[in-house]
Amino acid sequence: QVQLVDTGGGLVQAGGSLSLHCAASGRTFSTSTMGWFRQAPGKEREFVAAISWTTVKTYADSVKGRFTISRDSAKNTVTLQMSSLKPEDTAVYYCAVDPKSSFRPRSQVSHYDYWGQGTQVTVSS
Repeated sequence: QVQLVDTGGGLVQAGGSLSLHCAASGRTFSTSTMGWFRQAPGKEREFVAAISWTTVKTYADSVKGRFTISRDSAKNTVTLQMSSLKPEDTAVYYCAVDPKSSFRPRSQVSHYDYWGQGTQVTVSS
């Protein structure tokens, strides 16, 4: 049974930093894309960042230059380092896995088959 556990959310002031961590179990995702999405109240889930098995990275325009995604394929983990956080970054963050072995990460929700339970990130102004 595949399970993704995402952790690391919390409350931070604007301009601060947080690191989110996701650990996958149940199968190896060494040739899959791993990514992060977020969902704010009343809004649709949106793409944040993803990293392919070839370590090609893709970011949403809203987080470029502030967020960094990385992975450890041997440990089946993915990390999202967030800095210069803004109140508009407030959301529940979900890690996810796209099982297709793509050179470049895909960013649509529908491409991702496996999801974590979500971790709340709140940025106060």
